[in-house]
Amino acid sequence: MRIASVEAFPTSFPVPEGGGVALGVGRAVKRDAVVVKVTTESGLVGWGESHHGRAHTAVAALLQTTLRRLVVGMEATDTTGVWNRIYRGQLASHGMGAGCALAMSGLDMALWDIRAKAVGWPLYRLLGGAARAVPAYAGGVALGYQPPEALVEEARPLIEAGYRAVKLRIGDTVPDDVARMEAVRRAFGAGIDILADANTAYSLSDVRRVMPAMDALSMGWLEEPFPPHDRRAYREARSYGRTPLAVGENHFTRFEFAPLLEDDSIAIWQPDLSKCGGITEALRIAAIASAHKIPVHPHSSMTGLNQAATIHFLCAIDNPGYFEADVSRANLFRDALVSTPWQLGADGCVRPNEAPGIGVEVDEDWLRAHPAIEGPGYV
Repeated sequence: MRIASVEAFPTSFPVPEGGGVALGVGRAVKRDAVVVKVTTESGLVGWGESHHGRAHTAVAALLQTTLRRLVVGMEATDTTGVWNRIYRGQLASHGMGAGCALAMSGLDMALWDIRAKAVGWPLYRLLGGAARAVPAYAGGVALGYQPPEALVEEARPLIEAGYRAVKLRIGDTVPDDVARMEAVRRAFGAGIDILADANTAYSLSDVRRVMPAMDALSMGWLEEPFPPHDRRAYREARSYGRTPLAVGENHFTRFEFAPLLEDDSIAIWQPDLSKCGGITEALRIAAIASAHKIPVHPHSSMTGLNQAATIHFLCAIDNPGYFEADVSRANLFRDALVSTPWQLGADGCVRPNEAPGIGVEVDEDWLRAHPAIEGPGYV
């Protein structure tokens, strides 16, 4: 069952003017993604998602040129061999680094989709897991900057729908961030888990000021206060309070996760299947974390492909954390590009799809009708 073709589709849709949420990285003006289609010589098709990396056309071009030529003709079931071929030929030296990790992630995901479809199993079973309830938190590109009372009203229907955890976007100003966190805790009490993501917008001084308030509010974690390469800042910030520090969505491959152990400052790992090197590499990362009793709460990206695959992954590892449920309004990559990727149960949990593979169908007509929009996604 050899790989016959690799196709990459950079795709976008605009966010209506005034509708983009504000985050630490800016205000969203469009949504981008890269969808990967792998076809075998026998006609079996697998789908995956490569994170756009704010350069979706470049990531797609790398897939359709260099990576395609490296892997066409290889066995589609040889996910380890394909990964190693790309690592040696592009990622390890003189390649595009993070761009390659993004590109190969979607390709790897599509190969796992093929493997599971070939045996007629849902992906979690092929990964060695079992169907189970996975706790979900309300997150994604939502719950951004706004007055505290408006944030509470945004969160209220999510709590009423069954979510027992929400993730707030911080990194605005410390006083405003604290006011928002306090308002959500006051409104919903101690029965929910409140998480916070600064999207790398904090300084050390900001974290020193915000951490006492986060400790007092029993926050679940402080995610990415600094850029991922600033290991010194993370080591310093760990001494500022009890709230766990979380990173991982911008770490690529196990070779960037493993050094986190040396620093002993990160309590929560958040690899993204569409960024870290794919499912093959995410399993390795989770195994390293498991050996050190570190929970894995994967970051979930743009499309329903990655979101559905992430639930399968969480059902197959022994140190699973939350599923990040994208609750953003009108995410066409979740609602139109694919069939239903997940549903929240009354218990606040999601469950893996039972159809073979990742378990979602891709609407190729919709995909082709939404070509790439060039330019930055955040301003």
